Amino acid sequence: MASEADEERGGPGPADQAAPEAVDPKIAAAIAAAEAAGPADGVNVRIDSWIWAVRLAKTRSVGAAACKGGHVQVNGVRVKPAHTVRIGDEVRVRQEGWERIVVVKRLIRKRVGAPVAAQCYVDNSPPPPPRAPFAAPAGIRDRGTGRPTKRDRRDMERLRGLMEGSKPRPSGR
Repeated sequence: MASEADEERGGPGPADQAAPEAVDPKIAAAIAAAEAAGPADGVNVRIDSWIWAVRLAKTRSVGAAACKGGHVQVNGVRVKPAHTVRIGDEVRVRQEGWERIVVVKRLIRKRVGAPVAAQCYVDNSPPPPPRAPFAAPAGIRDRGTGRPTKRDRRDMERLRGLMEGSKPRPSGR
């Protein structure tokens, strides 16, 4: 119940309070953890530390190496590892043949779990390129079998598709 002093100050009373929205407890915990991992007021967050904390890089040193190699851009400008990041910045990270484009929603300095990290940025990346199915290389020989014979070499070339118009050998020997 609100006292008369609260009502005079315009404070919320029980009738003024809106019912809280139904929020998934996991998301609420993720948001609380992200806020707890955030920097104190007035403290900056380095870009290499942030991309490591939100799991865009496996380690902080990999994040720093990506910055040094020119693979990280903030708002379209290549940056050094010590560049500070702010909320609303667009961060582009090139990794393994495709580019991740994220917009900073929260600043964090410590590495957190994947659901929490997902709450710290908006992912605007295009889908990754399709992976090629894994195929064992043709013509791999066992170790220690020695140098391939002419027949072995022709068989390997046929498997690799290097010989054009080659006919399969009859196996009558």
